[in-house]
Amino acid sequence: MTLFRLDASIRVEGSHSRALGDLVEHEWTQAHPGDEVVRRHLGTDPLPATAWADAVGGAFAAPEDRSPAQADAAALAAGLVDELVAADALLFAVPLYNFGVSQHFKTYVDLVITDPRMAAGVESAIAGKPAVLATVRGGAYGAGTPREGWDHATGWMRRILQDVWGLELHAVEEEFSLVGVNPALDQFADLAETIRADAARLASEHGRSLAARRRAA
Repeated sequence: MTLFRLDASIRVEGSHSRALGDLVEHEWTQAHPGDEVVRRHLGTDPLPATAWADAVGGAFAAPEDRSPAQADAAALAAGLVDELVAADALLFAVPLYNFGVSQHFKTYVDLVITDPRMAAGVESAIAGKPAVLATVRGGAYGAGTPREGWDHATGWMRRILQDVWGLELHAVEEEFSLVGVNPALDQFADLAETIRADAARLASEHGRSLAARRRAA
């Protein structure tokens, strides 16, 4: 059994999305001790920003006519998809940055989709796999808040992972992670603590569900 885990925070220590991912992973490893966890940390080991354009350009050329950069990009995309295909379950821990998706995760998704196994018009090579998305927002963006509708990442990630890639997706979301960092949010300290505790419980539940899903498969 293999769990593939992707992190996209630019931080390791103090990362809230990573902390949620740790809770999911803990439940997985408790149920599958000794099984492999394959990790990819896009925040600390980002993909080349030019790889997507090279992969797209190379897709319109015969393999023997591709430039070295195009060939490298195609190989990189294939390796990324290989990781997803080989895993039994998937975990994506991705924060909201500047009201949108992490640039590192966007680059990753764009590159994955250039591989023929994940291209538009074909069934995703990972359709049906169980997955968890753990995402964190520094402020609050729900209905009735001053910044309702400013979260341009979570809906997009759900669309990609669930609707485009066909994953059996469960999500856990945490808000107000900047409480204690941004003084303007100090008044929400109690609410933030409640939200954090609820998110932690849900992350653990999703981790147990992920592990149970694989045992039953």
